[in-house]
Amino acid sequence: MTTPNLFLIYVTDVERATAFYSDLFGMEPVVTTPRYVPFEVAPGVLFALWSGRADAATAATHRTSEVGLMLPGSTAAVDDCFTIWVAKGVTVIEEPYEEVFGRTFVVADPDGNLIRVSPMD
Repeated sequence: MTTPNLFLIYVTDVERATAFYSDLFGMEPVVTTPRYVPFEVAPGVLFALWSGRADAATAATHRTSEVGLMLPGSTAAVDDCFTIWVAKGVTVIEEPYEEVFGRTFVVADPDGNLIRVSPMD
């Protein structure tokens, strides 16, 4: 059986995005190249920033997917994460609210890619 093991996020400025995600998630890249920066999020699973060809990813590109971060713990864990991230200056898309799967909020990276925080299923 095959399972996904590479998740690409399109960005226009790899250096800026690397700094953003390194700070936000408290992790360092496996390697840094001019257009591709992977982070190992689990053994054999990469979350990578990719600019592709110079004309492939633009700020005007519509973002329809979300990066998800599921936190263990209570509703307070989601609210605490929101407070910490707002202090870092993230762009808030949706403030914390209750959804069918629990407390959640959405922020955006500098390119408009969406990041949803929610409780662990």
